[in-house]
Amino acid sequence: MKITMIGTGYVGLVTGTCLAEFGHHVVCVDKIEEKINRLKEGAIPIYEPGLEALVNKNISEGRLSFTTDIAETVPEAEAVFIAVGTPTSRRGDGYADLTYIYEASREIAGFLKGYTVIIDKSTVPVGTARQVERIIRQENPDADFDVASNPEFLREGAALQDFMRPDRIVIGVDNERAEEVLHDIYKPLYLLDTPIVSTTIETAELTKYAANAFLAVKISFINEIANVCESVGADVSALAKAIGMDGRIGSKFLHPGPGYGGSCFPKDTLALLRIVQEHGVSLRIVEAAVEVNAAQKARMIKKIRDMLGGSEAGKTLGVLGLAFKPETDDMREAPALTILPALLEKGARIKAHDPKGMEEAKKYLPNEIEFAFNAYDACENADAVILMTEWNQYRALDLEKIRASLKRPVFIDLRNVYDPEKMKSLGFQYTGVGRK
Repeated sequence: MKITMIGTGYVGLVTGTCLAEFGHHVVCVDKIEEKINRLKEGAIPIYEPGLEALVNKNISEGRLSFTTDIAETVPEAEAVFIAVGTPTSRRGDGYADLTYIYEASREIAGFLKGYTVIIDKSTVPVGTARQVERIIRQENPDADFDVASNPEFLREGAALQDFMRPDRIVIGVDNERAEEVLHDIYKPLYLLDTPIVSTTIETAELTKYAANAFLAVKISFINEIANVCESVGADVSALAKAIGMDGRIGSKFLHPGPGYGGSCFPKDTLALLRIVQEHGVSLRIVEAAVEVNAAQKARMIKKIRDMLGGSEAGKTLGVLGLAFKPETDDMREAPALTILPALLEKGARIKAHDPKGMEEAKKYLPNEIEFAFNAYDACENADAVILMTEWNQYRALDLEKIRASLKRPVFIDLRNVYDPEKMKSLGFQYTGVGRK
């Protein structure tokens, strides 16, 4: 099948590449000429394990290509995915900014020839697909097309696995004709017996928001329980393991830390709250999760300050990890963006390291932050170590080497990577999250 992918961001590039790997002929479109030129050479703008190799493989085999000219590809396409960004509105009101969605719809409209299914892959509020349809019909009344919703459920750091072996595929359609096209696109997954949930467009649009909101609630819940554990002398790690063994609860997303971040949970929870408010209903649980997440980051600042004796002024802090999670360079809404500037403001000196996120971090963090060549350089002569992101290479550090390099043996483990008793035996003043 001939497919056009509008947008070469995280969702568009992963989706387009994986569909090409399925055997489809995919052309990815983006307005940024420099980005497209780099992609043609096989240089990808994001870090995602395995993606660069898969992009180059499908370019060389002729199934994946890139262009800035939408007129080159849309007329021949049987399906056009819209996978552009839907960031939080700059007005600061929590609404999703749909400017790029609507611009793409207008551009697509003028080049449609033959029956085409326009597929919203971006995370969009309920009703967006209807607006896309209205815009296209207004721009091109004679066009033969349908609009569908096909939300993505990709975890950064595991996106290829999630696409190739998904828990489910959700498609929102109005008729069997559009549904058949979507089924043909995902036909290679039939061999894996992947469930395909066919539903209305509105239900599909809401499903993505509901899934992310539920996971955000789960993270905020375990963070609050962690705070209770600290107060009563319990251990959240053992508690989370015990409740996670309950099949009704499950162990995923029961890992306490400095709060959730990334490109999805923060913006999608806020957008969902705006959606329900517009319809005269409420989601008190999601509202609470957003509040808890903000409070958790503030609580981490206090935890660090307490471990430094009540003040960070004049102290050097070695920070391990900057990206919001391991196996990505994504800094969007990362806890580090809240925690580190607050420490700098009160007089701390920060030396930070991240295996993949330092170049991206430089775009977001104050210039005063120093970036280290490796984890050990970040810790050299520091008054404390802060483990912010649980990269694999931070899970087996030479702790004796780090202990010897520190001014003071303070280890602040915001991801509960290390065992408190072992850290104590090595001479560290150690604190985690939700551990006595």
